Amino acid sequence: MMTFAYTIAGSESAGVAGLQVDLRTFHELGTYGLSTITCVVALHPDNDWNHSFTPMPADLIAEQIAAATAAFDLDTVKIGMLGTVPTIETVAEGLRSQPWKNIVVDPVLICKGQEPGQAFDTDAALRREVLSQATVTTPNHFEARTLAGMDSLETVDDLIEAAKRIADTGPKAVVVKGGIDLPGDEAIDVLWDGSEATIYRAPKVGEHRVNGAGCTLAAAITAELAKGTELKQAVQVAKDMVTAGIEHRIVAHPPYDTVWQGAYSH
Repeated sequence: MMTFAYTIAGSESAGVAGLQVDLRTFHELGTYGLSTITCVVALHPDNDWNHSFTPMPADLIAEQIAAATAAFDLDTVKIGMLGTVPTIETVAEGLRSQPWKNIVVDPVLICKGQEPGQAFDTDAALRREVLSQATVTTPNHFEARTLAGMDSLETVDDLIEAAKRIADTGPKAVVVKGGIDLPGDEAIDVLWDGSEATIYRAPKVGEHRVNGAGCTLAAAITAELAKGTELKQAVQVAKDMVTAGIEHRIVAHPPYDTVWQGAYSH
């Protein structure tokens, strides 16, 4: 029986983040992936690999959501970069149009290039409209500090406290990613499921960020939940996939490496 995993996210021109990563991850984990594009992020190699951000019109986003949800019986969706208040409101309305078993939100809070006021409005709308509907959210170190209102995250106990605070705002479960920013030799993630904390550990691989790790983790959780995997095990699969993908990272011309999702299954 075919299992479907759906992503609503931005398109990234080099394929190192966004829905390209989501679809590769879905495929590697044996699910049929489909997507709605919220924005286009284009890298500019002639300008230090900086990028531009172009949102899709809200009505086009709504049309994509309507088509995807009509084409298949979908119950599991991952939300990635949204980027503007109209996009957030459109996606939130799309989510409310039908019941979902799993809504996984990767809370991309700040889009580089946004004015501070615009970023504040976007963040507030994301929390109000989308995070409130999440069954699982997967903030990174910076996003967790921001969402939890904490000045720093230095220990595992800090990660747990941040996850609890974020869960109090609406999401049923929270995965806080300590990543490379948490002191120590281990990459530590914490799942708070509303009643207990589960800690996931792996040795850190290298000293620099690798693009696509956060997208891969959230997409892998999404794919596993779509297949019926229990949440704790879904997070473990995602953790293992990201670790393997970082160990076998892809080196290219931009000044950063990228996760290779195929390393997990190959």
